[in-house]
Amino acid sequence: MPKIIVFLGPSLDVSSAEKILSAEYRPPAKRGDLIAAAREGADIIGLIDGVFHQESAVAHREILAALKGGIRVIGSSSMGALRAAEMDTLGMEGIGEIYRMYKSGELIADDEVALVFDPVSGISLSEPLINIRFTLQQAKVTGIIDTAVHDALLASARSIFYPRRTYRAIVSGSGDLVDRATRERFLAWADTHACDQKRNDAVAALDYIRVSSNGAAKH
Repeated sequence: MPKIIVFLGPSLDVSSAEKILSAEYRPPAKRGDLIAAAREGADIIGLIDGVFHQESAVAHREILAALKGGIRVIGSSSMGALRAAEMDTLGMEGIGEIYRMYKSGELIADDEVALVFDPVSGISLSEPLINIRFTLQQAKVTGIIDTAVHDALLASARSIFYPRRTYRAIVSGSGDLVDRATRERFLAWADTHACDQKRNDAVAALDYIRVSSNGAAKH
């Protein structure tokens, strides 16, 4: 069996990941971690989560070095989607809707996938903008909010620094553009229906690695 190392954090909990793909799971990648994984004999590296501002991010050159060394590098969901959109022409494999959106130019800014999380539990403490986009779109499609409210809430989300993005902060930041009844209706709906595209893409990437590597799934 190939040696698979996956860098995973708030996008998906490890216990859920292990049910999809048998691999060695490590915390979100920082600069140098992919070099270390390559030196330790990885055949496949799954880059899902990575640090942005706490420490230096994964460098393009270390991904390129892994690829040149014959290691498959699959990116998705968060830092992995960003890097795959930048490096798929060099052999990195991108999976998921977020990767596609970065590749197409629909997404540009790094902070679309940025959030803060508890380093011990891995639990997200803020909401990434990309998940907010999908949630607002779904709320509009299902009639919870109209187009004007969708646009007001999205503008509010984009104006808030990423560590402070929560649905309540977004609603509060919309000011008088959203009436109280609509605010309460949206928040109640979001409590149980908020979209988590980063999780969806992480699952898709692990499924892809399992199938394409003939790795053993654990069910």
